[in-house]
Amino acid sequence: MNVTVSPPTPEHSAPAHQRVWQAGTLVYTSTGIVILFAWLLLGDFAWSMRDRSVGPMAQWYLSQLNVPNILFGLLISSFPALIGLILGPVISVKSDRHRGRFGRRIPFLLITTPLAAAGMIGLGFTPILARWVHAHFPNESEMLVSLICFGVFWAAFEVATIAGQAVFGGLVNDVVPTPLLGRFYGLFRAVSLIDGMIFNYWIFGLVPHHFTLILVTVGIFYGVAFFWVCLRVKEGEYPPAPPMEPGRRGAVGEMKTYFRECFSQPYFLAVFVMLMAAGLTFSPVNTFSIPYAKSLGVDMDMFGKSLALTFAISLCLAYFLGWLVDLFHPLRMVMFCLIGYAAVAIWGAVFARTADTFLVGWVLHGVLSGCYFTCAASLGQRLFPRIKFAQFASASGIVMSLATMTLSPAMGVLIDQTHNTYRYTFAIGAGLATFALVAAGFVYRSLMRRGGLDKIPE
Repeated sequence: MNVTVSPPTPEHSAPAHQRVWQAGTLVYTSTGIVILFAWLLLGDFAWSMRDRSVGPMAQWYLSQLNVPNILFGLLISSFPALIGLILGPVISVKSDRHRGRFGRRIPFLLITTPLAAAGMIGLGFTPILARWVHAHFPNESEMLVSLICFGVFWAAFEVATIAGQAVFGGLVNDVVPTPLLGRFYGLFRAVSLIDGMIFNYWIFGLVPHHFTLILVTVGIFYGVAFFWVCLRVKEGEYPPAPPMEPGRRGAVGEMKTYFRECFSQPYFLAVFVMLMAAGLTFSPVNTFSIPYAKSLGVDMDMFGKSLALTFAISLCLAYFLGWLVDLFHPLRMVMFCLIGYAAVAIWGAVFARTADTFLVGWVLHGVLSGCYFTCAASLGQRLFPRIKFAQFASASGIVMSLATMTLSPAMGVLIDQTHNTYRYTFAIGAGLATFALVAAGFVYRSLMRRGGLDKIPE
C-alpha cells in the first residue's frame, strides 16, 4: 500500500500531478487508496457474510425448536444487546487509548476474529451436539438441551462480534480519509448486499438440509479472510492518549470519565437518541420476519429470494447513495430515508395480511432500510469527535442496547398476547421512524446553530 505515516512534507509528497488524501498521519496516493479499499472490502465481504448468514440461520434453528416468541426475542436481540451494554464501553475506551506496534484497533481484531469463527463453527455443530447430549440425558427436555448447547456457542459468537464491532468502525474512521467516507461506505454496503444476495438466493433455501455444513464453511472463511486483512491493513501513528484526570486513573476512573464525557452534553444525548430510534426502526420486522412469514404460509425459498431482490435493488443504489451522502451530508440523507420508511411501515401495518402482501411489504421494508443503512454508515464518523470515535460510538451502543433489551421481549409479549398478529411489527416500526425524525431534527438544528453540519463538539 502506498502509504507514509508522517505528515506530508515535500520529500514524502506524491508528484505534483498526483492527488493525495490524508487520514491522520497516513497519506495515500490514488493507488494507495485503491489498495486500502480492496483490503477493507475483502474484510467487509467476510464480515458481511457472517452477519447475513448467522443471524437468519439462528432464527431458523430457534423457530424449528418452537421456542416462545418472548424467548425468541430475548435470545436474538436482548442477549446480544446486554453483551454490548457491558462490553462495548470497555473495549472502545481500551482501544481509543491503546498505543502499540500494530496500532490501536488491529490488536483487538486479531483476538476477536478467531473467537467469532469458533462460535460460528460451534453453532453449526449444535444440532449434532444437542442430539448427542440428549442421548445421555434422555429424561431432560429436548428443547432445553438444544437451547443450552445453542446458548453456549451463541454467547461466544456474540461476545466476539460485539467486541469486534466496537473496534472495526474505529479502524475505518482512522485509516479512511474523511472526504471519501460516504463513497467508501457505499462500496461497503454494495459488498454487504452482494453477500446478502448470494446467501439468500442460493443458500438460504438449503439451510434446512445443510445447516451444519453452511455455518462451518462460513465460520472457516470468516476466520481466515478477516485475520488476513488484519495483517495487511496498517494503522498510522496516533498522538499520545490524553492523560487521565487526577483521581480517575484505573478502570473505575476511566469509566467515570467515559460517562461524564459522553452523557453530559445535550448534543451527544440527542445524537444517541436519534441513532437508537433509527436503528431500532427496522428491528421489529427484521427480528420476527421468519415467524411472520411462516404464519402466512410463505415458502422459505421464496422468502430468501424476495430478500435477495431487496439486496439487488439496494446494490444498484449503494454507490449512488454514498455519493449523495458526501454531497449533501449523511444526516440529511438519513432524514429522507426515515420519511420513506415511515410511509412503507404504515402501509405494511394496514395491508400485510396475506403471503403476497407480506412479501411486497417485506421487499419495500428491505429497500428502505437498506437505503437508511447505506446513508447512515458514515453518520457516526461525521457526528462524533474523530480522536474518541470508538468511545462515543460505544456510548451510542449503550443507549441502543438498553432500548433493544426492552423492545424485542416487549414485541414478543405483544405478539403472543394478540395471537400472533405480526402486523404490529410494521406499526411499531412506523412509530420509531417518526420518533427518530424528531430527534434528527434536533441534532440538525444544534449543528446549524454551531456554524454548520461539520462543527462537531469535542
